[in-house]
Amino acid sequence: MSSALQMTAFGLTLLSTLFLLLATCTDCWMVNADDSLEVSHKCRGLWRECVTNMQDGVRTCDQYDSILADHPVKIVVTRTLMITADLLAGLALVTLVLGLDCIKFLKEDPCVKLRMCYGAGAVLGIGSILGLVGSVWYAVDVYVERAMLVSHNIFLGVHYDFGWSCWLGMAGSTGCFVASVLLTCCLY
Repeated sequence: MSSALQMTAFGLTLLSTLFLLLATCTDCWMVNADDSLEVSHKCRGLWRECVTNMQDGVRTCDQYDSILADHPVKIVVTRTLMITADLLAGLALVTLVLGLDCIKFLKEDPCVKLRMCYGAGAVLGIGSILGLVGSVWYAVDVYVERAMLVSHNIFLGVHYDFGWSCWLGMAGSTGCFVASVLLTCCLY
């Protein structure tokens, strides 16, 4: 039972870490949600803003001025939380791989391997909370921004909604949290 649980947690950790990395690196955290604009598809990310022409499929992206430039708080906080979550999930993945029963590293001391799995679960839990906070922070800020414009009857031509990168960050963080629970609570 323990080996099956370890392998399940490993698979979930691997997939969730990949989701977190993709969410951090991709550029579609906000997407235009106005159905009347079918000429172009606009996405805003943590690092740049991209527009895809729907007629010919040409995609152009504008990089933000500088990483150290003044940016909105939601971008700075989300970047920081997601990068930290990525690093912690990667560290937990490496620790978990070394702690798996099927790996010959430290095979003669199963207690140390078990502690490595517990440690990986704890680090993964912290990373998952940071990733969830970053993703949900960004999503709530997008929703509040849109609600403020709607409540004041302001129409700017483009309204934004959560993009697939935001959903990917939430899914990756949730998967890391589930793997953390498996490793810390269910592993004997």
